Amino acid sequence: MTKNMETAPQAPAQGGFGPLRQPVFAVLWAASVLGNTGTFIRDVASSWLVTDLSDSPAAVAMVQAAGTLPIFLLAIPAGVMSDILDRRKFLIVIQLGLAAVSATLVALSYSGLLSVSSLVALTFMGGIGAALMGPTWQSIVPELVPRESLKSAVALNSLGVNIARSIGPAAGGFLLAAFGAALTYGIDVLSYIFVIAALIWWPRPRDADDALSERFFGAFRAGLRYTRASRELHIVLLRAAIFFAFSSSIWTLLPLLARNNLGGDARFYGFLLGAVGVGAIAGAFLLPTLRRRFDNDGLLLRAAIVTSIVMMILSFAPPQWIAILVLVVLGGAWIVALTTLNGAAQAILPNWVRGRALAVYLTVFNGAMAAGSIGWGAVAQAVGISTTLQVGAVGLFLIGIVLNRIKLPAGEADLVPSNHWPEPLTAEPVEHDRGPVLILIEYRVHKEQQAEFLKFLAQLSAERRRDGAYNWGVTEDAADPEKIVEWFLVESWVEHLRQHKRVSKADADLQQETLKYHVGPEKPVVRHLLSTDARRNLTPENNSQKP
Repeated sequence: MTKNMETAPQAPAQGGFGPLRQPVFAVLWAASVLGNTGTFIRDVASSWLVTDLSDSPAAVAMVQAAGTLPIFLLAIPAGVMSDILDRRKFLIVIQLGLAAVSATLVALSYSGLLSVSSLVALTFMGGIGAALMGPTWQSIVPELVPRESLKSAVALNSLGVNIARSIGPAAGGFLLAAFGAALTYGIDVLSYIFVIAALIWWPRPRDADDALSERFFGAFRAGLRYTRASRELHIVLLRAAIFFAFSSSIWTLLPLLARNNLGGDARFYGFLLGAVGVGAIAGAFLLPTLRRRFDNDGLLLRAAIVTSIVMMILSFAPPQWIAILVLVVLGGAWIVALTTLNGAAQAILPNWVRGRALAVYLTVFNGAMAAGSIGWGAVAQAVGISTTLQVGAVGLFLIGIVLNRIKLPAGEADLVPSNHWPEPLTAEPVEHDRGPVLILIEYRVHKEQQAEFLKFLAQLSAERRRDGAYNWGVTEDAADPEKIVEWFLVESWVEHLRQHKRVSKADADLQQETLKYHVGPEKPVVRHLLSTDARRNLTPENNSQKP
């Protein structure tokens, strides 16, 4: 569930449940719980029905992958759209599309025409909706709560998902066993009505007209540039990719584990997933206490260790009651990992690119889950479910210890736009699409201070690239060694104007530190050089060639 911080309530909400005191957040949170409950009801029905239609682990894995692969493929374009479209209207359209998918499942189930291929296809379409939904829903959170409540709001969103996880699967298993697939899918259709009603009710301020508003492909490129330049985001993505790739084995094989190894039915499978949800709720309540004892890295390490232990226990096909208990523990570890990684990503992202960067995070998350689903399904086909879980458990345990050396970012920088850059001076109006633009900044730095100055300038280069530059460099004047010229290229004039609006207060502080080394009587000289096509200035006469 993110855009204009200015529209967020200004009064801080205290405590882990403080954001629920914000009426809009509370209503949308409750609607998301209902919507996610319906989704879990649908998913547990699909996961179980495929085991009725085929006993192949590869078929089960295909349904799992069909739900996550679209998110891997489409999350980044979805993030772009979430940053450039009206998010409320976009979310409503997505909900209508998801309702249509579930209505089709109702019709096929009722008529007895549901097959593995149609189930995979419709699961894939539902995954497309989830791909569009994920970054958009996550990115509205800063609109609903003040910044100091953001981590609590992210944790509450994870709690809401897991409340739905504790109710939905158990309800789905019961409904499927008692009333059949058609009614089970019909409940999911009804859940979308509540979400759509809440979104229509949301009194979201209309986005102000902006002469610098982005277009899709330009916004797409800007998001990729930011992602390439943000080392902090790279760390979060690396940690997430490896954790989810290894832990995906338990989610991929759980339906077959429940049926084949544990001897359960659809209702038991629902209880297993419900146990995960119960554990996640307990984990969410414990999380504030855990945060006081451990930092993000400590939390993620312990989540990996606990998850690997649970996987190892389940690989030995314990009694059903033990399986339910250890899945409660798994749910607690899972919410700790999800909240820690998602919170780390949210905390390092400025609002202008939040949807796109979160989409990259979701792409990595779901790509790791999809690849893991296919890979672990193939391994299980070859060596069996128990051995596959044991391999995944050992791998997750070892990689969790190794990756603990790569520390997650603290996310304490002030990313609110500073608006401290003055508008560039121009002799005449410049067309917005004109470019590329070369920006030159001339500093005067004493020779003995240049080594330290260049260290700060190297840090500043990452900020230039994140905010819009596609190339950057620094040069020294051969005739005047104390003149240092920083330069960077931006693809168009309008993109440079946006760059002015994107500089955060943290980046402004870094720029101020860099300027301390400048010793000139004036501020550094800034020049904006526009690309020109020499051919457009040639007349037919002077463009002709003499024989």
